[in-house]
Amino acid sequence: MSNYLAFESMTEGLESKVKQDLKFKTGNFLWKIKFNVPLDPKTVNNVNLYVTTMNMTPLKTAIRYNSLENEIEVEPLEPYAQEESYILNITTKVTSLSGKPLKKPLQVQFKIEN
Repeated sequence: MSNYLAFESMTEGLESKVKQDLKFKTGNFLWKIKFNVPLDPKTVNNVNLYVTTMNMTPLKTAIRYNSLENEIEVEPLEPYAQEESYILNITTKVTSLSGKPLKKPLQVQFKIEN
């Protein structure tokens, strides 16, 4: 089975952590970002965490934080276009419950394969 997403580049160290588990191949798939510590829910928002196109146009997304799983969900409110590359950005303004920021910003550049 071929992958639905092509990962074009990502922050060093993320390669082993990014996986695809898509049951339905639609342009509205959900990103789930799991953390090993509880996050401050006030810092989990679409200013600190966002998806853009390559020319930095923001994509409308709904951001949710599941505190039971320490997991952020990023859901597009408009479908990803097939011919466009996107960047998922997680800034260091996302902090743990104790106030610690991420060590470095994280980025995953991806596109939907035809």
